[in-house]
Order: sequence, then C-alpha cells, then structure tokens
Amino acid sequence: MRLPRSTASATPAGARHPVLSSTPPVAVRLFLLGGFRLMADGLPVPLPAGVQRVVAFLGLHRRPLRRTFVASTLWMDADEERAMASLRSALWRLNRPELAIVEVRGSDLALADSVLVDHREAVDRGRVLAHLPPTHALDPEEFPPDLYMNDVLPDWYEEWAVAERERFQQIRLHVLERMCERLTDTGMHASAVLAGLAAVEADPLRESARRVLMRAYAAEGNTCQALRQYASYRDLVARELGVAPSPLMERLVDDVRRR
Repeated sequence: MRLPRSTASATPAGARHPVLSSTPPVAVRLFLLGGFRLMADGLPVPLPAGVQRVVAFLGLHRRPLRRTFVASTLWMDADEERAMASLRSALWRLNRPELAIVEVRGSDLALADSVLVDHREAVDRGRVLAHLPPTHALDPEEFPPDLYMNDVLPDWYEEWAVAERERFQQIRLHVLERMCERLTDTGMHASAVLAGLAAVEADPLRESARRVLMRAYAAEGNTCQALRQYASYRDLVARELGVAPSPLMERLVDDVRRR
C-alpha cells in the first residue's frame, strides 16, 4: 500500500524530525516475523547488521525510546561512550534521502509512523480476534493464519530479541488456537486445520493446540487423523516429560471414537 504524500513544507517546533528525508515518499514495510526484511515500494533495502538491529529494536516498540536506552541495550557489552558512538554510526548509515525510517524527537528515537510493521499488525489483529463475539463469522482473509506461522527474528539471539520472541509466541499460539476453533465452528475445516497445525508446530508439547487440531480433523470427518494426533502427543509427552495426556484430552478422544 502506497503511503500518502506529505504536504508539509516545514516541521513545527517540538514535532519529530526525520533522520531521513521524506521526499519523494515511498511505501516502507518492515518484516520481523520469520526474519528481518525491509522493503521500500516492494524492493528490498539492504542494511548492515548493526543498522538492522536498530531498526528491528525500534520496530518492536511503538513508543519513542531514549537514545541511551537503545544504545545500552543493543551494545550492552560496550561502555556508554562506545555504545552511543555505535548508535550514531548506525543512524548515519540510515541516511538515505529517499527513505524515512527513523525519527528523532530530542533525545528520543522511534520508527517513522509511516513504516508498516508485520509484527505490530499480527499483535493488533490478535487483540481484535480476542474480543470478537462467539457468533462473529471469522474471515480467513481478515485474520490470515500465515501471519502467525513464524517467530520474531528466529535466528537472532540477543536477549531483547529472545524475550520478544517468547512473548510473541504466546500471542501467536493463542491466536492460532482461537482461529482453529472459530473456523471449525463455521465449517471452514481446511483453514481450521492449517491454523491448528501451525499451533502444534510452534509448540508440540502444548496440549490445547493438539485438542483444537483434533476437533478440526474430527469435524471434517478425518477421525484417523484426529486419533493420530492423540497418539503422537501421548507418546511425545511420555517420552519428553514422563506424563500422560490430561482427562480433557482423554474425553475428547472418546468423543472422536464415538463419531
């Protein structure tokens, strides 16, 4: 989606000042799910690793962040002077006249409001889904399961990335399970199974994900597939955790067998 062109000729006092020029305007998208990608008008924008970290970190936060906080988090092994120097270098490398990516407000930094972020979209859609009434028909195009197929920056191992990945995993698991249930109830079995499979893949030991997937299989008449999921889960938790499936799952298995 192309962003609207800016008509402002000057920046009011106290407003955010773009690090990069916003002329000419381009549509910028930041992808953090499944790996880092920055796209401008559909074309990839190559960035050095250190600059990627700054953009990703700001993309994961909706509010402006203090420069000192950004620097100390991203370069936590360096002293304050060196960390701030590294941050200044990264901002300088972002200085491309055709793009507006990072904005500055005094001593604060933020991702430009015009940059669309897939992580934010996934979180926002998940919040909407959580508050939909049970009678609301779920549209797979409105809540696409593939938006929740991937983790946040799966190959990044900095503490801040790992923490956000763990937080988002809980969001995506709850969303995928809820999607699976809603789509099963409305008879959209193929989409329900895809959402359930994604939840199981994200956390194979999560029993609630197995249960919604089993219900989706059973609803479309695939009893054998539902029972295979049960057998696979039963063997997995016995081997990995030394426990048995809960009474909830055992009752579900009985219901599936009766069908």
